[in-house]
Amino acid sequence: EDTSVKEISTIMVDKNIKAIVHICFRFIYRRKIKVNNIQIVVDSTAYLTREYINENNIEVAELSMELDGLREKEGLPGSFSSFFNRFEKSENFPKTSQPPVGEFVKCYENAFKRGKEIVVITFSSKLSGTYSSAKLASDMFDDGTITVIDSLTAVGNYRYMISEALRLAGEDSSMEEIVERINQIRERMGINLTVESLEYLKRGGRLSNMQAVIGTLLNIKPIIGLIDGKLIATDKVRGKKKALDLMIAKIPSDAKRINIEHVEDTETAKKIKQLVEIKFENAEVSIHEIGPVIGSHIGPKAIGVAYMLDK
Repeated sequence: EDTSVKEISTIMVDKNIKAIVHICFRFIYRRKIKVNNIQIVVDSTAYLTREYINENNIEVAELSMELDGLREKEGLPGSFSSFFNRFEKSENFPKTSQPPVGEFVKCYENAFKRGKEIVVITFSSKLSGTYSSAKLASDMFDDGTITVIDSLTAVGNYRYMISEALRLAGEDSSMEEIVERINQIRERMGINLTVESLEYLKRGGRLSNMQAVIGTLLNIKPIIGLIDGKLIATDKVRGKKKALDLMIAKIPSDAKRINIEHVEDTETAKKIKQLVEIKFENAEVSIHEIGPVIGSHIGPKAIGVAYMLDK
């Protein structure tokens, strides 16, 4: 996930030109827009639908993956099956990469052409270099109109942060108010997940061969939590049903929003959703896909539960 020296050098050469263009666009548009006209920029691991992106005018910097010599961008929900079909048949493990600095620069320039300030929210910096790419790109512009936020989370909780940023931007809130709100809700959410097979944790280097063999023989299913931005194994149970039951039991009673996240397993996700809706009558419950960049590390048919305690 290293950013190329050549790319940074090229961008630095053009830095002054970009800054001048940026100032010109802001001078032209400033009188036509409200002061707090903010563009939201995110990365592809939010797994937002194309419809949602278009409706909310979101700029998306895509991560990418390479498997068996084929390199491609992650894509959007509805397009993930072809990758996972290849992945299940392959003996290799994919290499995933953060968006290049230049992709974030393009997102920023698109926003500046509309006369907007920018709030960037990225996938957890402890799981990806995406935050670093976004920051390096923001350093190309030195006028304080870009704020980069490390979500320290993923999937459903990351999406909720984005939805809150959009809501506040629509209410003409300042960048500082959006940052404050994101920091508030970051402390009021959690994610737990489990896997169908230990094979993908082994191939990704999270388990040794011996651990995978013994765990498979004993039908051990780990519960993995996203804690302080990192994936940490918190529990081990025997059998997937027990793992799913434990994940549901870990949802706080005052959860207001619950997302069932899955890697190519809509059927199981629907069953969990039904159970969760019975237990949490007042919560908003939804189902979402996990794409290749995250899904390759936990494998097909992995299931996660993301919850928010927010109002």
